[in-house]
Amino acid sequence: MGRTPKDSITIADVARAAEVSRATVSRVMNGRLSVAPEIVARVRAAAERLNYRPSDLARSLSLGRTNMVALVVPDLGNPLFQQILRGITNASAAAGYKVLVAETDEDPNAEAAIAIEARRRCDALIMVSPRIDEERLLELLPQVQPVILVNRQGPAEVTSVVVDYGRAVRIVVDHLVGLGHRRLAFLSGPAASTSNVLRLQALAVAEREIPGLELVRLECGRSIEDGYAAVERVLESQVTAVVAFNDLVAFGLLARLNEVGVAVPADLSVTGMDDIGLARFAVPSLTTVRVPQKDLGELAWRRLHASITGLSDEVGGVPELRLAVRASTGPVPQEPRSEASADQVGWQQQGDIFALGSSAGLLARYEFGRRMPQVHAPRPYLHPVRTLGGHPLTEVSPVDHRHHYGVSLAVAQVNGTSHWGGRTYVRGQGPTLLTNHGQQRSRGVTVNNRELVDDITWYDEQGRPQLVERRYLFGDLAFGGWRLDWRSILTARYGSIRIDSPATNGREGAAYGGLFWRLPAAETTVLSADGEGLEAAFGSRSPWLAFVQGDVSLLLLQPDQVWPWFLRSEEYVGACPALAWEQPLVLQPNQDLTLSLTALLLDRAVDAAEAKTLAGQL
Repeated sequence: MGRTPKDSITIADVARAAEVSRATVSRVMNGRLSVAPEIVARVRAAAERLNYRPSDLARSLSLGRTNMVALVVPDLGNPLFQQILRGITNASAAAGYKVLVAETDEDPNAEAAIAIEARRRCDALIMVSPRIDEERLLELLPQVQPVILVNRQGPAEVTSVVVDYGRAVRIVVDHLVGLGHRRLAFLSGPAASTSNVLRLQALAVAEREIPGLELVRLECGRSIEDGYAAVERVLESQVTAVVAFNDLVAFGLLARLNEVGVAVPADLSVTGMDDIGLARFAVPSLTTVRVPQKDLGELAWRRLHASITGLSDEVGGVPELRLAVRASTGPVPQEPRSEASADQVGWQQQGDIFALGSSAGLLARYEFGRRMPQVHAPRPYLHPVRTLGGHPLTEVSPVDHRHHYGVSLAVAQVNGTSHWGGRTYVRGQGPTLLTNHGQQRSRGVTVNNRELVDDITWYDEQGRPQLVERRYLFGDLAFGGWRLDWRSILTARYGSIRIDSPATNGREGAAYGGLFWRLPAAETTVLSADGEGLEAAFGSRSPWLAFVQGDVSLLLLQPDQVWPWFLRSEEYVGACPALAWEQPLVLQPNQDLTLSLTALLLDRAVDAAEAKTLAGQL
C-alpha cells in the first residue's frame, strides 16, 4: 500500500536526499551545534526541497523537553488574568515556548489535580493567584517543579512574583480619606484569595492608624454580578465611599447604583482595583489602582525561564503601583445643616487642591483639572460649591455633558481651539468631534486668607501658548449666606485672539462660552430683572440672574460689563455671561479682557423682589 500525503516524507527521505545519516538530520533539526555548517546547509536544503516538517512529539521525545509551559489561572473571564496571560505568551514566544492554559473556575479543591496534570504535559508551571490553602500548596509545589507563583507568596525556595495588594488598598483608602470620607465599605473578594487577605490586613492597619476611620466589611466576590448584587447592602451600611475588591465588582456596583438613582460620586464614591482596560470607559470613569498586568506576566516568564535555564541574571522587580484618579470619586457628601452659621471664610491648601471653608464646613474646592481627559479641555474649576447649610450648587462631568465641570472659565473656541470640551460646532456639519482641545495650566497659586490668586496659561491643542490669565477668587459671608467673587484678567500676550461660539458659526442661540456655572439637576425657577422664566432671561442683559432650587438659591451678578446671559434650566441647569453672542470677540495683541462674576449662595428660596434687592447691595 502506498503512503498517504500526511506521512509521505520522513527523516529517512531527508537523510537519503542529503546523503547523511538519520541521526545527523535529527541533530540538525533539533538545533544541535555539533554538525558542520556545510552539512547543516545541505540537510536544511533537502528538507525544504522535500517540504519536510519535523514532528513536535518526536522532537520532544528526542530532547526530553516540550518547549511548552503550563499556566493555571482561577478565572479566564477576568481581564486581569487575560493580560497576565498575554504578557507570559508574548515573552515566552521570544524564547521559543508555547503556553498551555488551564482554568480552575475558582475551585480550590480541583486546583492541585489540574496543576499536576498540566505540569506533566509541559516543561514548567506558572500558577496565577492560586486559591488552594497553604498546607496543600506546600504539598503540591515539590511535585510540579520548576514552578513560579504569581500573586501568591510561596516558600523561600519557590520563585514568586507578588503585587503588594495591601499597599494598593492603602493607596485607595488614603485617597478617599483625603477627600473627607471616614466611613467606607470594603466589598471583599473570594475567601480563598490571598490578595483578599492582604487587603483585609491592610484595612485593619488603616483603621488603627487613621483617626475616625470606620470600615464596613461586606462579603461580595470577584465578578460584575457580585458587585451588582451588593448595592442594597452597601446602601444600608450608610457609607460615603466603597472600596471594591476589583474593577469587575466596581462595574457591577456602578451599573446598579445608576439603576436605583444613586449619583456617583455626588452621593457615593466608588473605587476599583487593577485598572483593567475597560476601567476608564466606565460611567463614570473608574478611580482604581493601576496594577501592571502585562508587565507582571512578562516578569513571571523571565524569572521562570531563568530557573529553567539555570541563568541567574537580574530580571527586575514588580513595577510600581499607581492610583488612576478618575470621575468615580469625589468629596464626601455633606449633610444639609438646618441652622447654618459661620465665622470668617478662608482658603487653605489641602494636598494638590485648595479649599474654601469656614466653621460651617467646606464651601468650595478649587481643582486644577490635571486628571480631566484631554477631550474635556482640561482647566481649573470649582467643585463642589456649597451653601453654608451644605447644599451643593455645582455638578461635575454629568451624564448629559461630561465636559461640564462645576464653575470654570470655559470657551467654545479660542482661535479654533476648544476650551469648552466635547464636540465643536462646525458650520454645515453640526457638532463634530475634533482633535482641537486645549488646556489651561496653572503656573502658581498664592493665597491671602479670603482671596486665592491663580496665574494661568492657556494652550492650544499643539501645546502652543495662546493667552495668559490672572484669576482672583474671593469668598466672604454676606446676607445670611456667602458670596464668591470671580475676576479674571485675560491678556493676548502671544498675538491676536478671536473668541467664537457655536452661535457665531451658524447655530442660532448656542452662544455659550464664558464664566460657566453648572448646577445640579433639579426643579428650578429662573428669575431675572426681565422677568421670571428661561425665556425672559435668555439673551437678556439683566445685571443679575437667580436660580431657585427648593429651599436654596444661587444669585449670579455681573458687577462690571454686562454680557448677554446664556442659560439652560430644563435639559440641564447652567448659565454663563456669553462672550460671543452674535459676533466673535476679538482681542488685539497684548489687549486685556476682564471678566467678573459674583455669586451669592443662600439656604432659602428668594423671590424676584428679594433677588433684585440683594443684587443691588452686592
